[in-house]
Amino acid sequence: MPFSRTSGIDRRLFLSSVLGAAAGVAGLSGCADGSAAADTKDALSAPLAAKVPAGTSLKIASYSGTQQLQLKLGRLGELPFKVSSWANISAGPDVINAFRSGSLDVANNAGIPPIQAHFQGYDAKIVAINITRKPNYLFATKPGSDIRSVADFKGKKLAFSQGQAQGVVLLRALKKAGLSYDEVKLVPLTSNQFFTALQSGQVDVAPLANSQAPAYLQQYKAKGAHAITTDVVDLLNLLWAPTSVLSDPAKAAAVAAYIPYWAKGQVWTYENPDVWNEEFYVKTQNLTLAQAKAVTALANKPLFPPSWNEAIKWEQETADLLADGGFVKKFDVAELFDHRFEGIAARSVAAEYRR
Repeated sequence: MPFSRTSGIDRRLFLSSVLGAAAGVAGLSGCADGSAAADTKDALSAPLAAKVPAGTSLKIASYSGTQQLQLKLGRLGELPFKVSSWANISAGPDVINAFRSGSLDVANNAGIPPIQAHFQGYDAKIVAINITRKPNYLFATKPGSDIRSVADFKGKKLAFSQGQAQGVVLLRALKKAGLSYDEVKLVPLTSNQFFTALQSGQVDVAPLANSQAPAYLQQYKAKGAHAITTDVVDLLNLLWAPTSVLSDPAKAAAVAAYIPYWAKGQVWTYENPDVWNEEFYVKTQNLTLAQAKAVTALANKPLFPPSWNEAIKWEQETADLLADGGFVKKFDVAELFDHRFEGIAARSVAAEYRR
């Protein structure tokens, strides 16, 4: 699907609005001292320490307190390092900015934010993978819409976040439906703007997470808003961290120690939906119990692959899809993965969750 200047979005305007200071960051990275780069490369190839050094701390992303709640409810034990802050952050662009500012050391995202960070000239690596086999998103329409399928997206205004999972789900859905970029109008937004954009009619369609859609539809279904389901999946749910963190032996050891807690937390949540519905969705997300049950019924079984081969292939396809649209430059995504951490998540869970 080649990008066309006649499409509904001007590439230069889009990139400047979404990437912000990316060019400046890239310019600064180009001035980095060669010896420092060599030191970083050496540090990233050094074996991981078997034990986290005393006094080590990490700043970890935890949207709506998800990670702490899993640790608490799952009784997963004490982390072998200090968490200096749990950041209530999840959106890819926000995570990248937090990485840049030094206010975040490790985050949980989909596959597209690491690609976006690379395009912006920011170095970060993937350290853990959870494969998702079922769709985590659906398409919601604005009130009063007559759109009933992805084929009906032609000529419509679609909310598009280049740096988030929602963006790649939309692009993959368009490709599957045989629609090119110049047959739709991609409206550059971040996911936290999607609700308002739908409500106001700024966009005709927006991809919403399964956990977000019930609240929107409850409020606007009577006014003609509805959902369009998709079988398009965003395969990767991952942990990633800046190379500046991973090149620090103590912090790298802490990241490695954190991965099993992250994996076990997801397994516990999957195995205890009734508790999670009450403690998370009802008490913190303001969903009704019925809505919470509907969300968990769609939940993916956590699958932590011992090998990252499938993940790398998927990430390359995603990067190529973005490059075909002129949103990023082509590159080999293999450099996004720190293989020192490969298999840690898989070894920490029962065999049925290794795939």
